[in-house]
Amino acid sequence: MAYLSKEQELNLEAIHQEVIGLASDLVQHDSGYHSHEKHAQILYAPSGCMTLLTRNRQVILPPQKLLYIPAGLEHRVTFRNVVAYRSIYLAVDQPQLEGINLQVRGVSPLFAEIIERICWWEWTGIHTVQQQHILRVFWDEFQEAKEESYALEIPADYRLQSFMNAYMIEKKVPPFLNELAHYVGASEKTITRIFKRETKMTYQAWRQQWRLYRAIELLAESETISEVSAQLEFSSDSAFIEFFKNHTGTTPAKYFL
Repeated sequence: MAYLSKEQELNLEAIHQEVIGLASDLVQHDSGYHSHEKHAQILYAPSGCMTLLTRNRQVILPPQKLLYIPAGLEHRVTFRNVVAYRSIYLAVDQPQLEGINLQVRGVSPLFAEIIERICWWEWTGIHTVQQQHILRVFWDEFQEAKEESYALEIPADYRLQSFMNAYMIEKKVPPFLNELAHYVGASEKTITRIFKRETKMTYQAWRQQWRLYRAIELLAESETISEVSAQLEFSSDSAFIEFFKNHTGTTPAKYFL
């Protein structure tokens, strides 16, 4: 069986094949922190947006992109309205995975169709001749898919831990620097130094990047431009549109076209 309902659990150790596809329909999901020691994982959904958290990084996965998660990486995946959830588990001893770290890649129409086919395979323990042909195309498409940047580093400094938990998991808009300094009891200079050291960005730049990625999430959830603008505390819809275009090169309305 390749379809998994939300009431069922997947036991990877009981399925003896190198590539395991999984299809499911999920809404309001939170995996909690976990890892797969013997399998790497690919996440994909044609609609909706997922968020992955590690202890020091947030990665968003917009629709029609894939997220590669290496084996052994502790992570947590959340999403609000992803319906067609697709996941592929890859045995770690496959040479095509060597040296690949956590990353988002683009998905071509052909690659999307291949992923869909794999995710509906029965778990028989062996691949048919046709499936082996499909897997060769899968690996070709995987190698050709271009890496894209949707990651935001999370400072690990102890003074910011409660702040990070609130703003990365509860998705509150991060405050301005002076407000954050008051909140955590550290000076603005200290916070700036922490962010530059641990994220290679100033706090102001980090906050803007957070707002951009949150905007992409909300747009993927079919929120209107006005709703996104209000949630992210822009002064007007036009200010949000200009901000979004400056960072992505296109308008919010055209981003997923």
